[in-house]
Amino acid sequence: MRDPYSILGVSKNSSDEDIKKSYRKLAKKYHPDLNPGNKDVEKRFKELTQAYDIVGDPAKRKKFDAGMIDAEGNERGFYRGGASTAGGKRGADPFSGFDPQDIFADFFNAAKKKASGGFADFEDQFRGGGKTQGADINYSLQLPFLDAVRGTKRRISLNNDGKNIEISIPAGTTDGQVLRLKGQGKAGSGGGARGDAFVEIHVDPDPNFELKGMNIYTDLPVTLNEAVMGATITVPTIDGKVSMNIPKNSNTGTSLRLKGKGVVDASTKIRGDQYVRLHVMLPEKMDKKFRDFIEDWCEKNPYKVRKDSD
Repeated sequence: MRDPYSILGVSKNSSDEDIKKSYRKLAKKYHPDLNPGNKDVEKRFKELTQAYDIVGDPAKRKKFDAGMIDAEGNERGFYRGGASTAGGKRGADPFSGFDPQDIFADFFNAAKKKASGGFADFEDQFRGGGKTQGADINYSLQLPFLDAVRGTKRRISLNNDGKNIEISIPAGTTDGQVLRLKGQGKAGSGGGARGDAFVEIHVDPDPNFELKGMNIYTDLPVTLNEAVMGATITVPTIDGKVSMNIPKNSNTGTSLRLKGKGVVDASTKIRGDQYVRLHVMLPEKMDKKFRDFIEDWCEKNPYKVRKDSD
């Protein structure tokens, strides 16, 4: 794989936050779900994911910058900073710079520690085949607002061994939230456990709803007649349309609560509310009779709506 920094379009001196921003921007652009059937895009997305797995993880990034792992996260053999061969090439001899006494002491201690495991364990240590956990992988998933707040399921390809899995998106998931899929990362070596997969959720904004905590907010236009005389109207919620009573003499900015029409809190199982903010709308076309009525009424019933009014 090419240099992870160049794949992500950042420099080696870029901050962790800049790397994350660049990854999110490119991952959204090259996401397979937004480019179905495009093999080049799938390949590019896989490269981005692998690159971010290396330099997006501070610990792995330090190892990569130090030359301890390659661009795919594989360790570069036996690495010690100060050793070099007679030819001046670091790492040409994997045992250069090691004291033989230290080497055999390590093997002896490992064998004693795993004595109950028999000779096979000692042989495994001698060959350098100790258990290593697999690398974690990262995935980006775009969701419509309603799917995120109501909860849903998605079948995704983690670009790992070509396996597709179905994941559950809990109700109330917010933009930027990361879901951990334990054991769905890369395979370990030497019998080590698999890594994890981390799915970052990106939620599309909705033209009708806004989420704050577990509560839903929506703006609703009403007619002058509905606001003054009161009415029963239909209101959209995340679960569908419901009826709501508008009290008489309501005004723009009046907020009405629909109890239990918000989002369920995953920890407490308590559901939030929906708040409907009214916006009184005048008719688009007003005839002379209507204007004459308003003029006559205002002359007889003047009132102030601004503090700086005379």
